[in-house]
Amino acid sequence: MASRPIWKGSISFGLVYVPVTLYNLEHNVDLHFKLLDSRNHSAIRYERINETTGEEVPWDKLVKGYEYTKGNFVIIEEEEFKKVAVEATQTIEIVDFIKKEEISDLYFDKPYILVPQKKAEKGYVLLRDVLQKSQRIGIAKVVIRTREYLSAVQPLESGLVLMLLRFAQEILPLSDFALPTQSAETYKISPKEVELATQLVDSQSSKWDPSKYKDEYREQLLKWIEEKAEKGHVESIEQGGNEDAEVATNVVDLVELLRKSVSNQPSTARAKPDKKQKASKASKSA
Repeated sequence: MASRPIWKGSISFGLVYVPVTLYNLEHNVDLHFKLLDSRNHSAIRYERINETTGEEVPWDKLVKGYEYTKGNFVIIEEEEFKKVAVEATQTIEIVDFIKKEEISDLYFDKPYILVPQKKAEKGYVLLRDVLQKSQRIGIAKVVIRTREYLSAVQPLESGLVLMLLRFAQEILPLSDFALPTQSAETYKISPKEVELATQLVDSQSSKWDPSKYKDEYREQLLKWIEEKAEKGHVESIEQGGNEDAEVATNVVDLVELLRKSVSNQPSTARAKPDKKQKASKASKSA
């Protein structure tokens, strides 16, 4: 079953805007368990307890604090969060095109699929095919809900995928870890050992087929749960306690937009349309 749309907006590259809808490409298959009281199998409720008084704290008395130093907190009010919040936009703005192999796999985080809206197929296919031909991906900024993400727009078969990327500060440098950095000879690895290890790797080499790898633990656990349920080991437990409008897709002159975009590239700061222009362009289809 296809996932629900998460976001609607446009991919922008140069002066070209392609209206798209964003869907989650991941399918969560984790088995979720709820904690119960072993005495009567009632559900466990988590409460907001003040560590000093031991009393429950009502929701309207909660504030957020950042532990600046050990035991010392800076209190941030909701209004202050709003002041530093990123501006919500409906644009995946591509700022660079780079070779995919230049990015370490460590930076790739979460995949989404971009689906063209009505009458936006032309610009979508154009971008997809050019990325495939040039073997490049588009590096972009995008705001999903209230957070800004670094992302990559890349072709995948007949579609375009938006892959969220980690920022550099989210990845620890390998130099922080005690890794063996010297040559194989230093660790007394013989040529014969290298030869045999290479033969072993060659003998187990095959083409990537993700369907051959199964989550055997999940399958066995689910099978065991179903068997218990069929035997009647099931208890009823009493529990406590608008999509965005479609973007209009009018026909635009792609050649003229691309020509203007290319002519703007020699400048290090690419000319950006003002708010009125953006509003009108976001309503047009490529």
